[in-house]
Amino acid sequence: MRLLSKVTVTATCAVIGFTCAVAQSHLKDSASENAQLQTVSARARRHDTLSSDDRLSLLAAALDKRVQRRAEPDCSHLVHTVYQAAGLPYKYEPSSYLYAGAENFKRVKSPLPGDIIVWRGHVGIVIEPSQHIFFSYLSSGPGTDNYEAPYWKHRGKPRFYRYVSNHPAASH
Repeated sequence: MRLLSKVTVTATCAVIGFTCAVAQSHLKDSASENAQLQTVSARARRHDTLSSDDRLSLLAAALDKRVQRRAEPDCSHLVHTVYQAAGLPYKYEPSSYLYAGAENFKRVKSPLPGDIIVWRGHVGIVIEPSQHIFFSYLSSGPGTDNYEAPYWKHRGKPRFYRYVSNHPAASH
């Protein structure tokens, strides 16, 4: 996991409405704190969940214009690039494969920030589940939208998946 800059975390938290006091406290550059964060992150993944630091890394990467420019101009490449930039690797899969379930993801009923939302033919990253906000490559480029909007409801019922390290996708 990479350590985020104070500006990145502050901007990310402001955009998505998180309280940042706890996140900003992790931004000191001491080697012992960085090692502790990596240990907590690894422990969290072994228990089939992302740590709050992993989620912040995902959200910061999603909002980083440099990361967005590195991605191919489609939803599945953008999501893959964001996860890679956040230090959460997985084998690239198009959205239709992700919809069916993929290695490194397990299906969940209730999304958390950083989980992926997948329809047949489209994928994004959940930003704020209580407001139904997700990030993806939209018709106007990378951006956010409400997955309860009529356009997305018309695409059918989405599936939510949570990243897990070295864990096969849950059965459907």
